[in-house]
Amino acid sequence: MEAAIQLLRLAGSAAAGLLLSPFYYVAVLLIMLQYMRQTRLERKLFSVRLRAWPNQLIRTMLAGLAVGVVMSLAGLFLGVTITGEAVLWMWGTAAVLVIVRVRYLCFAYSVGLLGVLQWIIGWTPLADRTDWLGSAAVSLAALDIPGLLVLVALMHLAEALLVRWQGDRFATPLFLEGKRGKIVGGYTLQGYWPVPMLMLVPAAAGSGTDLSLPWSMLLDSGVNWSSGLTMIGFPMMIGFSELTRSLLPAAKARSASKGLLIYGLGVGIIAVLASFWTPLTLAAALGALLLHEALVAISYFTEESSSPYYVHTDEGLRVLAVIPGTPAEAMGIQTGEILHKVNGVKVRTKEELYAALHVNSAFCKLEVLNHEGQIKFVQRARYAGEHHQLGVVLSPDDKADVYAVASPASLFDLLRQKHASKSRQAGVSTTTTTPL
Repeated sequence: MEAAIQLLRLAGSAAAGLLLSPFYYVAVLLIMLQYMRQTRLERKLFSVRLRAWPNQLIRTMLAGLAVGVVMSLAGLFLGVTITGEAVLWMWGTAAVLVIVRVRYLCFAYSVGLLGVLQWIIGWTPLADRTDWLGSAAVSLAALDIPGLLVLVALMHLAEALLVRWQGDRFATPLFLEGKRGKIVGGYTLQGYWPVPMLMLVPAAAGSGTDLSLPWSMLLDSGVNWSSGLTMIGFPMMIGFSELTRSLLPAAKARSASKGLLIYGLGVGIIAVLASFWTPLTLAAALGALLLHEALVAISYFTEESSSPYYVHTDEGLRVLAVIPGTPAEAMGIQTGEILHKVNGVKVRTKEELYAALHVNSAFCKLEVLNHEGQIKFVQRARYAGEHHQLGVVLSPDDKADVYAVASPASLFDLLRQKHASKSRQAGVSTTTTTPL
């Protein structure tokens, strides 16, 4: 009982320190800017907002908090040596990387890069210097890279669950350029979660509690816990970014979740082994970097080799998205389904859709091909002021002009809310980018 009370006191003190840390608020701000950017992109392409960014932000913060609680409980048994300097190193490196690409806002990159730098510095005399460069080298050499990579692995396992659970909710429909210059539909899936963590660590001499834990730490090899224990609070960041022209958002989220699960298990195993055998540290750091890039490359080449899904067919008009709160949502129409007949009239173009809807201005009856190719019948009364297309966003046709350019976005793009798009009309040029 006494041990539990002391742990709660340490947790309270660490949580208070976490609330004073700027890093968590920086993470929330970056996520907010990203979701605001997606909302602007939706308005620009479709003249409608498909979801409210404040709701997305609240959802991600709550999910990140839940992950933080679970990871903090796991931290009671890990024995990772986290210091204030380690937090500064991780966030400082992440800040530099995010300037280049938003998708680098992931500690797999920052901790992996720190592990490589630590190995390189170990072959230099920098640690013998007495200036700031020497102090930085000593601080970097003291980082528990295997322990940090274990945290990274656990975060990616949690991310795999979050992507499976929430990934398709962060999907934004797009008009994209296909392989042969034809504009097709697609989705970008981007989710980021700030994860506040409390970690039990060995204290400096005279500064910790004399609490004796009734269990041993997983990674306590070579770590001195005799000076007592303390707990620190710090935020971590997890996130993913995917683009698909060939899969439904839910299917793409499931695929990404499997990749993250394999990645987390692989990096975790190497990192645990490295904590007991130091020469494996470089392999673990390189694995964190290269395997993460491999996930990105596999996803890219899979999409490039697949046929586009969000295009119209001879059977009718392919639905790219459904606007929340509209008749289409009420009738149960889903992304990827095909509007086959409207009020008994077969539709293959937007013009035919509009004409068919006006056959009966007070009521509409639809024949829809579902994902399995089977016909389902839906019907509903129509009221004045409702969406002219029932609330469906259709895949692009041959008349589509403006499309989003799938290009990497940097921190500056977020701050400037810059977009990049192109138009096939002569003399027309806008800028609308979807980041990867």
